[in-house]
Amino acid sequence: MTNSLRPHGHNRAPLPPAQSPASGVPSPRSPHEQQTKTRKPGKQRDAFFDNAKYLAIVLVAMGHSWEPLKGDSRVLEGVYTVVYSFHMPAFIIISGYFSRSFDMRPDRLRRLVTGVLVPYVLFETAYSLFKRYGDHDPSMTVSLLDPWYLTWFLMALFIWRLTTPLWKCVRWPLPIALGVAMFGAVSPEIGDDLDLQRVLQFLPYFVLGLCMKPEHFQMVRTRRMRILSVPVVAAALVFGWWAVPRMNTAWFYHRDAAQELAAPWWTGPVMVLALFGCSLLLTACFFAWVPRRRMWFTALGAGTLYGYLLHGFVVKAGDFYGWFDHGWMRKPLGEIAVTVAAAAIVTVLCTPPVQRVFRFAMEPEMKWAFKRDAAELAREREQREKKQQQQREMANA
Repeated sequence: MTNSLRPHGHNRAPLPPAQSPASGVPSPRSPHEQQTKTRKPGKQRDAFFDNAKYLAIVLVAMGHSWEPLKGDSRVLEGVYTVVYSFHMPAFIIISGYFSRSFDMRPDRLRRLVTGVLVPYVLFETAYSLFKRYGDHDPSMTVSLLDPWYLTWFLMALFIWRLTTPLWKCVRWPLPIALGVAMFGAVSPEIGDDLDLQRVLQFLPYFVLGLCMKPEHFQMVRTRRMRILSVPVVAAALVFGWWAVPRMNTAWFYHRDAAQELAAPWWTGPVMVLALFGCSLLLTACFFAWVPRRRMWFTALGAGTLYGYLLHGFVVKAGDFYGWFDHGWMRKPLGEIAVTVAAAAIVTVLCTPPVQRVFRFAMEPEMKWAFKRDAAELAREREQREKKQQQQREMANA
């Protein structure tokens, strides 16, 4: 044992400072943790990433609110296609970027379980029961092996992050990840267990995030890139409108093999590469327009997991109870109203009061379930002894 772990003695070597756990997207941060970080020099959160997470979750909520309406509007479905081509890739790239420091250290594994796996179990159960009784669907059962609706992302994030040490040690991580995604796109035998199709087909975006460095984000955060992104997005919207009657939107969900979409097997790898390129281009345009300074919504970027998991109940309630069946909602002004309402609802769901109410499900401490790490105990003991020493010195002064 090193000197720092010996139970007695006054000449111990100082313990290394506790490292902050790897964060992900969406990944909650308690207000206490945020306040602690802002007090320490060099520990401030980067406003750019919080802004990006908030804006991405708003796009996710708007996209989900468009699903019941898009069949009646070619324009709306074209916009829906463009948004779906990059909003989750942007989310996943940031998730990978903030998972770079993840290893199998006990405190990080505990955080992975309490911040990702436990919310998956709770919300998969809640969504399944909501579908069964809210939609009067007796065939819907609770199955932790078959994620329903939004919960696939939590299972995917859990698997991706567990594999992070592997991607950090291989020589060509991104080409290998693309190969895995192409394999998934031609393998309908994979089935629906754990939504592995999405896990495999979205994997390259996570691995890309692992490979990225701060300077890569700086490359797109320039005035020149913002100007260039305007014609690119305009062309994408025109292409989305053109592609509505000609292309299966299910390709953008990454949840099926080519054969399940009634396409030749060889289109699977081709579409993986094509969508990867298109998604990266539009994601770069999205990042180019994300504000770099603190905005009124910057603090909400720390609560995107809450907004992500909770807004689905509102959208599905509208679907189950016929809220989207009103004729005025299927007209341009109605579609705009639904879009604004979706943005407002998910914004509220990211706020600190909502975080406090649902923290028991999103950020359970579960100290009873884990053994204390020896280094953590030694660090606490050292801090306690330093405090006692300071108190003795003050008493003797």
